[in-house]
Amino acid sequence: MSIADNLLKYKKELEGENVELIAVSKFNTTEAILEAYEAGQRIFGENIVQELVEKQEVLPKDIEWHLIGHLQTNKVKYIAPFITLIQSVDSIKLLQEINKQALKNKRVIDCLLQIYIADEETKFGLDHAEAIELLRSEEYLALKNIRIVGLMGIASNNAEEKQTKDEFQELKVLFDGIKLSFFRKEDSFKELSMGMSGDYKLAIEEGSTMVRIGSSIFGARKIKHFKA
Repeated sequence: MSIADNLLKYKKELEGENVELIAVSKFNTTEAILEAYEAGQRIFGENIVQELVEKQEVLPKDIEWHLIGHLQTNKVKYIAPFITLIQSVDSIKLLQEINKQALKNKRVIDCLLQIYIADEETKFGLDHAEAIELLRSEEYLALKNIRIVGLMGIASNNAEEKQTKDEFQELKVLFDGIKLSFFRKEDSFKELSMGMSGDYKLAIEEGSTMVRIGSSIFGARKIKHFKA
């Protein structure tokens, strides 16, 4: 099936679910992204800053770019002028740098806090206590050029369905608690990004508002790997 056909399949499946499809385009060519764009997709997720910047320069400017991979503070300045959403904020230090670069670009940058829910040491993210501590901190409250609009989490790789479901439920419970405690009056805090090609259906059942689908749309990756 073509990229357009794959996209159509997902869009039909997600119709009426109130779930945003993030087409994960990392390591795919600009031609492949353009094919998805011409099929109506406007939101793309990238993991690596260098690759994202190179693509943003040559692709249509109404694309909404999401940074979904681990972000180093020294790379924030390169995406601050245009990024729509940074899904992978995992420290107050990173949030402060995003705020600094957003201020330089005279904009407010939307962010998700990445929460560690997987039973693996290789994943990034804040644990529950760290997320609460961050949101209570004076450092966070001083930031005026970022906006926390939700949470993101990545389930364990190759886990049994029950474990994946439990991890998503855990994140949804935290999301609801944080919404009630810190963002009760803010309609902008509404995004729960969880679920990828192999587990997005479970994620939607548990309350996901954004699913990140890559290889199932684009097929095998076609360009060289960039360094983070």
